[in-house]
Amino acid sequence: MAKTKADMREALLATARASVQARGYNALSFRDLAKEVGIKSASVHYHFPTKGDLGVALAGRYTEEGAAYLDEVLATAPDPHTCFDRYSAIFRAALANGNRMCLSGIMSAELDDLPEEVKSEIDRFPRMNIAWIARVLATADASAGEAERSERAMAIYAAIAGAQLIARGRNDISVYDRAIAAYRVSGLIP
Repeated sequence: MAKTKADMREALLATARASVQARGYNALSFRDLAKEVGIKSASVHYHFPTKGDLGVALAGRYTEEGAAYLDEVLATAPDPHTCFDRYSAIFRAALANGNRMCLSGIMSAELDDLPEEVKSEIDRFPRMNIAWIARVLATADASAGEAERSERAMAIYAAIAGAQLIARGRNDISVYDRAIAAYRVSGLIP
């Protein structure tokens, strides 16, 4: 059965996401992408006229999916500890899947090389994460002020993303696990 335009677009986005998470945005090639999904390179341009268009779509989708998942976590987790267990599990899952990185993290490392429209889209992901973490922190400690929660949320996000980066560099997921456990013991993460 032939794939529809929507199916092909989804296949391209999924393949591009895996590629970027493994090798970075700069290594993303329309030719390699086309080969992997079984179409001609010109057909990739039909769905995404430029690499920047593909980057915007990837980053936008990643942020939207992440926000939806985190909203679900917040709605269903019984306490902040469980919220952070599920949150840190997202970053761990990328490592467990071929030692990959968070899409935003790996693309942020290439920020100087990204088209402006991709930079704007990439910037949404950390802001969304920090806002979500601050909401969880508000349920853990209502006495902390908004500015204090926001600063702590930024520290938590940076710590978890940093743990993922170090674990990836060592190709050792246990580094990530030990870092998350240490953050809990130190009180950074509830």
